[in-house]
Amino acid sequence: MKDMLPETLEEKIDRLIATIARLAPREPEATDLAAADCFVWSAEAGRLEPVHRVNRVEIALIRGVDRVRDILDDNTRRFAAGLPANNALLWGARGMGKSSLVKAVHAAINRDLAEGEPPLKLIEIHREDIDTLPKLLAILKSAPFRFVLFCDDLSFDHDDTSYKSLKAALEGGVEGRPDNVIFYATSNRRHLLPRDMIDNERSTAINPGEAVEEKVSLSDRFGLWLGFHKCSQDEYLEMIDGYVRHYGLETEPEALRHEALEWATTRGSRSGRVAWQFVQDLAGRMGRRLDA
Repeated sequence: MKDMLPETLEEKIDRLIATIARLAPREPEATDLAAADCFVWSAEAGRLEPVHRVNRVEIALIRGVDRVRDILDDNTRRFAAGLPANNALLWGARGMGKSSLVKAVHAAINRDLAEGEPPLKLIEIHREDIDTLPKLLAILKSAPFRFVLFCDDLSFDHDDTSYKSLKAALEGGVEGRPDNVIFYATSNRRHLLPRDMIDNERSTAINPGEAVEEKVSLSDRFGLWLGFHKCSQDEYLEMIDGYVRHYGLETEPEALRHEALEWATTRGSRSGRVAWQFVQDLAGRMGRRLDA
């Protein structure tokens, strides 16, 4: 009989509170930053997802970019040691190892750490999540680690205003970029914006100089501009020779050269990516795995 009695006002309120509590969004669980050296920022979940097996190559295998490799390595080591360092924009020809270099430098630095030194953390943020960068920085600024934020293939299209969030997060905001965070980005565009977008601003604005300045000032937030250019035939063959030696693929040098050049011709380009694709094909035909 008691179950059939009408609910009191107090009971109704209690039940309503319990229902609202179940429907309310839960705070995301805090990420254990000691769980891995690499993470991917999940903007929707508001947390960092650990990456235990990173897709990367040894820094010694990245050829044809010796100068920019040394500059990025030096900048990153200074940052890891708590010294002043710059945000870096790696721009230029596709397939020349821009993103591979960022991951390789990170691995090399952590490999050289003295016992007991905290590892440098690498966090990838996707291009479409750039507008959530302030939220990510708020999580990282009080953490006991130093972080390289990495955005691969960063660029902005027409009517895309999220670049303003990046500008403010890098240097322009009141709080500024936390001391324990540095930002690295790769792009095929030096100014991260389409050339026709910049030209249109110049041709239609009352003050063309000011309009263009607003658009290209984003790249000025990067203290390092590291250019990657198309490789020569000799550099392309050197890349392949390096892979072949590293993985112990025994093949006749002249035949290797002929096949490698033919492979590049069918692709219409020479680059580190094309060299790696050829080596994967070669290893597959030889029945070899590239696990070494």
